[in-house]
Amino acid sequence: MELSFVIETQSPEETERLGRALADIVPAGSVVALRGDLASGKTCLVRGMAAHYARGVPVHSPTFTLVNEYGDSPRLFHVDLYRLDPEEVIDLGYEEIFEPEGVTVVEWAERAERLLPPQRLDVLLEHAGGDRRRLSFRDHGIMPKDWTTHLTQEGH
Repeated sequence: MELSFVIETQSPEETERLGRALADIVPAGSVVALRGDLASGKTCLVRGMAAHYARGVPVHSPTFTLVNEYGDSPRLFHVDLYRLDPEEVIDLGYEEIFEPEGVTVVEWAERAERLLPPQRLDVLLEHAGGDRRRLSFRDHGIMPKDWTTHLTQEGH
């Protein structure tokens, strides 16, 4: 069953807190596909998720390394496809990143649309004026019961 949910954040720090709350409930083996324009908050959301896994390790955007890993078990894989076209994504060896023991977050997921698993969490991030961001979540069968309540309570 697909479930959609929209939440608005008021600042980059609040978007990061929402990322931490999301990381707390996304099951191992999941893929989180992020879409949105430049500066729409994708990296802020991922920074919060990575902070949950990294436990004190600095979190950086993997724009030049393509994939950063955080944590041990489960591990977070942060994939940034901004600089790649769809054919280059295939050459990246994406199959190894979508593994059952980690969580994979893909920025610019539209560049790998046909490679994404059907069961995933899609997140569209949009500018909502000033520092505010609107995040639209669409669960494709991976999220636990009451996940929207957790995000609403913990992300703010």
